[in-house]
Amino acid sequence: MSQRHLSRSIVLQTLFEWDFPEKDSGESYDIYKIFEKNILEFAPGSSDRPFMEKLLRKILEKQPELDTLITKAAPDWPLDKISVVDRNILRIGLCELLFADRKEVPPKVAINEAIELAKTFGGDTSGRFVNGVLGAIYKEMGEPGKNDTPKPKKKYGDIPLDKLPVERLAGAVVYARHERDIYLALVHDVFGHWTLAKGKIGDNPKIKDETAEEGLVREVQEELGIPVKIIEPLGDNSYSTYHPDKGKILKKVSYYLAEGPFQELTLEKKEEKGGLDDVRWFKLADILDLNFYDDILPIVTKAITKLAEGK
Repeated sequence: MSQRHLSRSIVLQTLFEWDFPEKDSGESYDIYKIFEKNILEFAPGSSDRPFMEKLLRKILEKQPELDTLITKAAPDWPLDKISVVDRNILRIGLCELLFADRKEVPPKVAINEAIELAKTFGGDTSGRFVNGVLGAIYKEMGEPGKNDTPKPKKKYGDIPLDKLPVERLAGAVVYARHERDIYLALVHDVFGHWTLAKGKIGDNPKIKDETAEEGLVREVQEELGIPVKIIEPLGDNSYSTYHPDKGKILKKVSYYLAEGPFQELTLEKKEEKGGLDDVRWFKLADILDLNFYDDILPIVTKAITKLAEGK
């Protein structure tokens, strides 16, 4: 275990003991006494004590703000229902994401270190949960550090953007006509946003070189439970991300306008789709009142404009 990882583990152990709900009311739970005890037990003589103290103090100072952000990023999980371990890992990761010196702890490092803590000390799903919550907050922050240089070929370490492994996806604004109204089919994620059905291209073992159009039709039918017909392309979007197992990757998404029948939608139940919790038809007039991610809104707006024009 690296020294810095050990240091975060000691801060986590301290927060865990301090935050544990079944405290003996007769015992004093001075968090700094707990901190001293854990240093003595797990890292006597550590030279990283200033880092641990600074991180612990900042978490305590900013706890109300951290907890508010966690609650907003995981609205289906009240803070007191999140396990004590996961709750405090999120506080550590979010504190470093927001308040650490980015030269010392870049945002992606803060997220990855929290995921590693979750894998080590949390339950079977803790890593995915922590990754989802911190990833959503990072995206809402505008992905700081992503555009540190204005050059078109931004580098991540020694890897230029155009040299990163590429994951191809396709997504769709799916619409249906019913009586005199136009409806859009949208999926809802656990972070409170409505978004578009999409999926990876090339996941069909029966098609060697699956096109974006072929993959889209397959993925949308799997995710929404209805067949669709592609009408026209709407545009592309590319963004880099960090995968705990694959490392840095570049995701390229092609979006289309697609038509389907106005019938009951059934959300796909798959482990990799675990971030989605609802699927629903919305009338065209009600769409722009919904909560969308910033990079999705231009695609949705373009589709609405085309549909409103009768195309």
